Amino acid sequence: MRCTVFGTGYLGATHAACMAELGHDVIGVDVDPGKVAKLSDGVTPFYEPGLEAVLRRNLDAGRLRFTTSYAEAAAHAEVHFLGVGTPQKKGEYAADLGYVHAVVDTLAPLLERPSVIVGKSTVPVGTAAALGERARALAPVDVEVAWNPEFLREGFAVRDTLRPDRLVLGVDRERGASAWVEQQVRELYADLLNAEVPFLLTDLATAELVKVSANAFLATKISFINAVSEVCDATGADVTVLADALGYDERIGRRFLNAGLGFGGGCLPKDIRAFMARAGELGAGHAVAFLREVDNINMRRRSKVVDMAAQACGGSLLGANVAVLGAAFKPESDDVRDSPALNVAGMIQLNGAVVTVYDPKALENSRRIFPTLNYATSVVEACERADVVLVLTEWDEFTALRPVDLEPVVRAKRVIDGRNCLDRDVWRDNGWVYAGLGTS
Repeated sequence: MRCTVFGTGYLGATHAACMAELGHDVIGVDVDPGKVAKLSDGVTPFYEPGLEAVLRRNLDAGRLRFTTSYAEAAAHAEVHFLGVGTPQKKGEYAADLGYVHAVVDTLAPLLERPSVIVGKSTVPVGTAAALGERARALAPVDVEVAWNPEFLREGFAVRDTLRPDRLVLGVDRERGASAWVEQQVRELYADLLNAEVPFLLTDLATAELVKVSANAFLATKISFINAVSEVCDATGADVTVLADALGYDERIGRRFLNAGLGFGGGCLPKDIRAFMARAGELGAGHAVAFLREVDNINMRRRSKVVDMAAQACGGSLLGANVAVLGAAFKPESDDVRDSPALNVAGMIQLNGAVVTVYDPKALENSRRIFPTLNYATSVVEACERADVVLVLTEWDEFTALRPVDLEPVVRAKRVIDGRNCLDRDVWRDNGWVYAGLGTS
């Protein structure tokens, strides 16, 4: 089949490449000529394991191309995926839908035959219905809006697109074309459905709420164990062993129950805030008021690590040399949006320390946000003459570190494990002062 994908950021570029991998004829559309040129050359503008190979394979096969032309895209297909960003508004919790509206306002008047716009972006509930009205007022032909939320995990995006754990499609059931919309989407995802990926057909509002509800639940689970870790610090208990014990309960499970520096990235923080804002607009703010504390707990972790670093340096960070290992918000990503690691590095510098950061993939993005930090090209370089070493992103390169790797270059044998990912007994047995979160 033919389809288009509007937006070639993390979501859009991945979806376009993977739809071509499923055998479809795909056009990716973006208003940024530089991004289009890069993708057309087979180069991804961000790091995602396996994506560049999929991109190049399908460009070479002629199933995938990129353009800035909305007219070309409108003429190409009947199914148009919407994958642009919905960032947090400046100074507000609410989501900024400007990019979403811009796509619909530009595309709808150009449509040449009955079409469906399938949203994948994470949006406040009620957006899809409003977009449907907006599109139909502008289009010269019949147009439907459906919602097919994404559930990508950075670092696993290709796998999550080609073999998702579920497919959700929200349709406007009050309109007569919902069966046609469902048929189009089922045909596009035929390979996935043949592989018995669960398919859930819902109304528009339910589909919109699935993604934000999933993110809110994950954020709550992470903040829960981080809140418990604060109690562990106060009592001498070990949050890692406690989490292991909780994880055996099948109602709870062990995944996302790791105490540490907390969550970040371009989704969870802004999505739970947008959820709170939209619930307030609907008069249901009290129902998700707990998410404010989830957010507060998460942000408090960052200040906690800064305090731990100061304590390790004798009570003050003024003039200290601090090595920060990790800048991306999670491993296998170069994404530094709302990154706890990079935020901590910046706060430590503001407290008077000389901070040197190393990350395997995120240095370029980090420099754009914090150009005043020092950046190293290796772990050893970052740790030269360090008074304390902070491990803030759990890259395999860092979790595999042993004390002997750093002892020749550090000034003091102190390590703060912001992700509880090191073997603390090994470090302590080698004479290091080790501090984790919730592990005493």
